[in-house]
Amino acid sequence: MGGDWTTVVDTEDVDPEDLLEHFDRAWFRGREYRHLTDARHGVERGTALVGDAVVRGFPSIPRALVLETAVPAQFDGPVTVEEKLNGYNVRVARIDGDLLAFTRRGYVCPYTTAAIEELLGPTAFFEDHPERMLCGEVVGPENPYTTHDYAEVDSVGFYVFDVRDRATGDPMAPERRRAVCAEYDLAAVPHYGTFDPAEAATAVHEVLADLDERGREGVVLKSMDGRQALKYTTSAIHRADLEHAFSLPFDYGRDFVFTRVIREAFQAVERGEDPETVRQRGRDLGESILAPAVETIRAVADDELVGESHTVRGDPAVLDALLSYFRDQGLQVEIDRDESENGDRVVEFTKVARATQDKTEYYLEGGTVDE
Repeated sequence: MGGDWTTVVDTEDVDPEDLLEHFDRAWFRGREYRHLTDARHGVERGTALVGDAVVRGFPSIPRALVLETAVPAQFDGPVTVEEKLNGYNVRVARIDGDLLAFTRRGYVCPYTTAAIEELLGPTAFFEDHPERMLCGEVVGPENPYTTHDYAEVDSVGFYVFDVRDRATGDPMAPERRRAVCAEYDLAAVPHYGTFDPAEAATAVHEVLADLDERGREGVVLKSMDGRQALKYTTSAIHRADLEHAFSLPFDYGRDFVFTRVIREAFQAVERGEDPETVRQRGRDLGESILAPAVETIRAVADDELVGESHTVRGDPAVLDALLSYFRDQGLQVEIDRDESENGDRVVEFTKVARATQDKTEYYLEGGTVDE
């Protein structure tokens, strides 16, 4: 790898060739590329190398537990507030004339690339900004990674939340980015306004009340240059996360429960909730944890397979490549439906949650737990 590859290394004491050893090799449409599945030496997870081109990974965004104190502590000037959508993070870049969609870990997903090509069509954005990448959220009922639905998306949608320099990762200022999205007819995440730090927490809580009622995820606050960001999520999404995690308790449950409960606790305190409201919050959390776990145990007891179910639609070859990728990753994929519909191939499949399936069967058959 040559060209501008060394621009991903920001410190003089890191040998680029040593760092390169941590990149995994992969292929897309017969072309080799490399991607970094975990952050190393200040280089973000998901950074990809395609020939001489570098596609920087998307940086992790810190989470606030108490907005009233976190906002003035993190921002010294106005903050812009945008919706945080519940899907999967994708970076889109054009390299040697090819539009490529990179997932958070830097994998070029064949399904997502095909979907983005169809959604964006022949866009002039990359003609005018070849050095940039579009960072956005893929959402909708027909995607292979997440299960949250949005009423405004029938199949799959791509909403831009950032535009960055492809090689350096430097962000475009949010106000300019929104103007660019409008200029090139790119769908963007909703914007709720710009506020001084002292008033931002109050404004955000008003926005969150509406988002919470509609079961949406939350917000991201950004500085005016886009270099600082903070995320905050709704109680509705905490419960939804727990419901999903405890429907597959031996795959996700333990990792999810503590962080979501702590977020709920801080949220209750910041809002000054009375004891009965806190008790109701606790009952809602408890139901989110217990009910899906019971449903899963009963399903396994009835000899059903449990896991994450998805529906995807598109070109048969693209869907074959997607399913092959999952199987290459060691996932057990069970096809529930595979047929043609209005000229598209439609596949409904389940990624079997092997740990939950096996451990639940073991315990139901008399296995014991060492505690």
